[in-house]
Amino acid sequence: MSTDLTVLLVGAAVLVAATLVVAIVLVVRLVRTRRALRRAGLPVERQWVFWGAVAYLVLPTDLLPDPVFLDDIGVLVLALRSMRSATDGPPAPRV
Repeated sequence: MSTDLTVLLVGAAVLVAATLVVAIVLVVRLVRTRRALRRAGLPVERQWVFWGAVAYLVLPTDLLPDPVFLDDIGVLVLALRSMRSATDGPPAPRV
């Protein structure tokens, strides 16, 4: 195998590993945010954001092929922002 090909393959493997680590970190943050919002009384209509992001991450159909997790990371970031913005509103009344 040529040196250029080896460098290219190692670079691609590092890129894939880095995007996978970022996706895992975002999933952990998303789950923690969901737990916090559940404790705070998150309305049911906001829960679809969490489950939609998790489904997109798990399902094999993606905008980009699975070794490239950039689209998955984008969906997770959007879901995290959406769920975090739900906490910025007024507090839910306690019943």
